[in-house]
Amino acid sequence: MTDTIYYLASCDTCRKIIKSLPKNANLKYHDIKQDPITIEELEYMHSLSGSYEALFSKKAQLYKSMDLKNKALTEEDFKKYILEHYTFLSRPVFIIQDKIYIGNTQQNMLQVMKALENV
Repeated sequence: MTDTIYYLASCDTCRKIIKSLPKNANLKYHDIKQDPITIEELEYMHSLSGSYEALFSKKAQLYKSMDLKNKALTEEDFKKYILEHYTFLSRPVFIIQDKIYIGNTQQNMLQVMKALENV
């Protein structure tokens, strides 16, 4: 699979991260709003991350407005919500050489930069 970043073009954090990537980073850019992730892509992410919850954004406005934090969500629920609405995918998600990097923590971004150097 091609090294890919799943991101949201309207997200300031994603835009900042994309600007900071090395110019020679050979990534496929996948805007999840314009081109929603497929079940196959999500299942591949799941196979790399080990859980749908790891891919799920609990910071999403919709998470709060739907009062999901007060519900006991299962792995199937996380999968369903991510497929239903792009905002539930924690972002950005990088897949580089069959390793997954989820979210925008400083630690995660350092690992992404290191992984891109080694491609």
